Amino acid sequence: MEANSDYQVVLDSFRGPLDLLLYLVKRDEVDILDIPIAKVADQFKQYLDILSLIDVERAGDFLVMAATLMEIKSRMLLPRAEKEQQPEEDPRRELVRQLLQYKRFKEAAAVLEQRAQEQSQRLPRLPVAGSAGSPSGPPALKPVELWDLVSAFARLLRETLMHQPQTIVVDHTPLQVHIDFVLERLRAQGVCTLKELFVPPHTRSRLVGLFLAILELTKTQQIVPQQTGDYGDITIRLAEPACESDSSTLAA
Repeated sequence: MEANSDYQVVLDSFRGPLDLLLYLVKRDEVDILDIPIAKVADQFKQYLDILSLIDVERAGDFLVMAATLMEIKSRMLLPRAEKEQQPEEDPRRELVRQLLQYKRFKEAAAVLEQRAQEQSQRLPRLPVAGSAGSPSGPPALKPVELWDLVSAFARLLRETLMHQPQTIVVDHTPLQVHIDFVLERLRAQGVCTLKELFVPPHTRSRLVGLFLAILELTKTQQIVPQQTGDYGDITIRLAEPACESDSSTLAA
């Protein structure tokens, strides 16, 4: 069994357990007012296993939510006594209320962010958009959410470590070293899949270090992760420098 690495740090990217819960509800296209607790609880646990490798301090909040989901699940499974005539209150009610409230705040924040971006684009002249691709071209890419990256990393971790010997490895490589490696690889190749960035040696601590580097670069908008669809391969490219767009607005 491997020793814990120094990569268990606090990341602002993980907004909290309600953010993950809302992502699961939206991804599976379920009714937010009728959440399938058993299914969501199992999925939540899978993300918690990965999060505990990355962000131990913040994992406590997710453990509380996992315990809440398990409590609601058990209350829904327990048989009711025949003498109880009055209908019991839905144990999901409080959780749904919190989730709806969080959803409203998140949507309001997204609207404000969009308006801020529109305001920032009023003065500079934007470059002319290219022609739309033909239907027979490559599949359209969509922006990647944080939890899409976590899910892809979980699958990659299972595939990579499945046949690896369980040895004790202590890795003190600074995070900046992994960040530099990711940037150099992208500068050389242009576009890489997430899997292509996780090169040997495939120790758990090194995989976590590379994943944290990708999260940090995504957070600082130095790279752009994209995905062809749900559960599709995630590709990563360098973000376009701001100076290029600025210079294009001054041309002609």
